[in-house]
Amino acid sequence: MSAILSADDLNDFISPGVACIKPVETLPQKAKDTHNPYEVTTEDKVEPENLPPAQISLTDCLACSGCVTSAEAVLISLQSHTEVLNTLDAFPEIPLIQSQSGVAIENAAELGDAKIFVASVSPQVRAGLAATYGISEQEAGYMIDQFLRGPQGLRSGGKNGSGFTWVVDTNAMREAVLVLTADEVAESLAENTATQAQNAPPKRPILSSACPGWICYAEKTHPFILPHLSKLKSPQALSGTFLKTVLSKSLGVPPSQIWHLAVMPCFDKKLEASREELTDVSWQQNMTESHQPVRDVDCVITTREILSLASSRGLSLPSLPLKPLSPSDTFPFPEKDFNSFISFKASKADQSVSTGTSGGYLHHVLTTFQARNPGSNLVINRGRNADVAEYVLMSGEGQPIIKAARYYGFRNIQNLVRKLKPAQASRMPGAKPMAGRRQPMSRNAASGANSRSDYAYVEVMACPGGCTNGGGQIRVEDAREVTGQTADTVGAIEATKPTSHEQRAWLARVDEAYFSMEGDSETESEAPLQAISVADKETRIRESLQRWSQFMGIPLSSLAYTTYRQVESDVGKEKNPADETNRVVELAGKIGGGW
Repeated sequence: MSAILSADDLNDFISPGVACIKPVETLPQKAKDTHNPYEVTTEDKVEPENLPPAQISLTDCLACSGCVTSAEAVLISLQSHTEVLNTLDAFPEIPLIQSQSGVAIENAAELGDAKIFVASVSPQVRAGLAATYGISEQEAGYMIDQFLRGPQGLRSGGKNGSGFTWVVDTNAMREAVLVLTADEVAESLAENTATQAQNAPPKRPILSSACPGWICYAEKTHPFILPHLSKLKSPQALSGTFLKTVLSKSLGVPPSQIWHLAVMPCFDKKLEASREELTDVSWQQNMTESHQPVRDVDCVITTREILSLASSRGLSLPSLPLKPLSPSDTFPFPEKDFNSFISFKASKADQSVSTGTSGGYLHHVLTTFQARNPGSNLVINRGRNADVAEYVLMSGEGQPIIKAARYYGFRNIQNLVRKLKPAQASRMPGAKPMAGRRQPMSRNAASGANSRSDYAYVEVMACPGGCTNGGGQIRVEDAREVTGQTADTVGAIEATKPTSHEQRAWLARVDEAYFSMEGDSETESEAPLQAISVADKETRIRESLQRWSQFMGIPLSSLAYTTYRQVESDVGKEKNPADETNRVVELAGKIGGGW
């Protein structure tokens, strides 16, 4: 993180409503010729300059420490609502028919350049829209569904009248990631853990890897963190792998003709979608050398860009029906065995205050271990601010079972990284290696866990407050502009730049909408879901994952896991413009998907 930026302004690198300014560094002005050439000019004699500030670009937003390469910046800039509209207008939809045997392509022999359009939506996006338009989180889901695939949405305009055939919820794949995360932690704690380089779990403490801003920071500034990162894909990436694999095999179309859009609360998700590791190369079998990799996620837009997408088509989101699409406007998923992967009904009970705003990774790990240790209780130690907390699961006899923590925001992440920094060899002859910083004692000294390095798992997110506070979320001023509401209906916000108090009030509204999903039902007539035990839920999800693996004939390790690597940034280094252009073009062509 650059020292130029205030740590208080960092939220997904930029706080909603906070102008992020990077001052321009300049040298002192030269003394005028009228001065004595032998006189020493001191600082107090230099006239101050009031230069205009330089606005933060997307590159700075993603990683103000200079993490993003120029090639990545170009790829990210190509992911926008304009790219969505251009793709819908450039490629017609593959016509589908529904029969007793299921969904099939109407005329498989004449596909041409047509595509199947699918989308995955984050629950934090629904929460942002719900807070903006004063509707429930469930109604916001209906709004997105009607917009992306309904007859009154994107299909009502454009050159081909194309829209999205399936819109899935990332909560479904998040449930799978949670179960596999708990398994990963349990394996790392086992005494007889295998040490094979490929199959071994990450080093303890295992650090969550679902936040791409955090991954970008680790890969390009602190490579010693990489062995600690969870090897699991994020819900966005896993949703893309699932849709491309199952639809490709079920409908008999190549992955390149399935176009996947992800709607996320965070700009950094664009960077994740551009990763070379998240293409069909990781799961395709018997590939030739001439095969062009196809991304699992072709394009990512943020909550704010949903508003731009609707405006560009001349559509009003509030005017769309806030109800489910009629059966005549939808197609069932081709494989009925995987319906649970495209529905978020089973995930509702876990989107609550106790799980947090970022998917509940830490909560699920602790809940799983608590269920496996009857009589245990959880001890929570709050940190120096609301975004840091330590958790110790204690047995009935008062012995620690597992210790974990939550670190949100880069100000706190830097403290975590310093604690994990390996010992450095002293330059003094015969001296012992010294760590970068002395490990502080835990507050809960009685628990027997004396050092914060004893964590088994740490949930790490770049945004203070979690994913509902992502940099791509709708801001207070955005909500006021798109709705045209009065100050009273948008939290009594004056027609000026929102204050920090007003921003916190707005974020509280988004959080409230996010947590309102708990206890809702899909329809008014639907009975509430029956609570199931943690063990039964894990068993059900593992069986679904195995069915997916068997259906595809691909090991689950190739479908659900990924890798990380150290990357050297080229920001601030001398470049040849011609070579740089060629490199960007080569990289854009290397990963297929229409760029």
